[in-house]
Amino acid sequence: MEIGIFARTFESPALAGVLDAVAAHGIRAIQFSVSCMAPTDNPQGLDEAAFSHARQQMDARNIRAVSLSATYNMVHPDHAAREQGMRHLQLLAARAQDLGTDLLTLCTGTRDPHNMWAAHPLNSSPEAWSDLLAAVEQALTIASDHNVRLGVEPEVSNVVSSPHKARELLDTMQSDRLTIVMDGANVFPKGTIHRQHEILDEAFDLLGERIALAHAKDLSRDGEAGHEAAGTGLLDYDHYLHLLHRSGYTGPLVLHSLTPDQVPGCVRFLQSKLQALSQDRGSAP
Repeated sequence: MEIGIFARTFESPALAGVLDAVAAHGIRAIQFSVSCMAPTDNPQGLDEAAFSHARQQMDARNIRAVSLSATYNMVHPDHAAREQGMRHLQLLAARAQDLGTDLLTLCTGTRDPHNMWAAHPLNSSPEAWSDLLAAVEQALTIASDHNVRLGVEPEVSNVVSSPHKARELLDTMQSDRLTIVMDGANVFPKGTIHRQHEILDEAFDLLGERIALAHAKDLSRDGEAGHEAAGTGLLDYDHYLHLLHRSGYTGPLVLHSLTPDQVPGCVRFLQSKLQALSQDRGSAP
């Protein structure tokens, strides 16, 4: 495993500034966002040349995009908002391989109309689940058309609120193009942090074989997704990394929910944990 980062952790008027900041920390893997190329996450108006130029700038710095953020609220209560999100997904799917990646990350969404990361009582309704299935089915058709994969992330505030719901989604859709983004800081319902080993063990038992990307951040409390920088909260990183290794995952650990000033400390933290994991493997009988 290596250390990666959300490219949008760094702000700059131009993509070159973002990539220079990534490279300055010795990081070579990024989760890319079109917000690094334009003022918003809207890919409209970014043509093939823009994506090809972005790839050239990454190649020049020996940086690769391991995924492309295509997040939108897949179960937004406004059908028009969902349709707009799907159009953006189609544009990004068509351009992803210009950036050198075939993985697009998604948000399974919420009925909250204002914040796609906020919980809502109707997220557990049959109607929300039905809307999600319809959206994922359409997204998988787009993925097939453009030969890309989709990554969904279990998160307590979204419709796919648990590893069990993620497993149900995988089993229902029956597509190898649907994969899992694993974030150990996102899977603890309120009042369960004291059972984190048990919950993480179950998450990896259910989903380990389908993990396409792993995130690295932390949490200060359960009941919602973590919002803290890796190593600054309650997540047992030794256990999390052990489970990632046991699952066979060898990709990057993508840092996010951190400020630029926190990057050096988080990189050192993950480096020390990965070194300890490697030493433990080397000493195992």
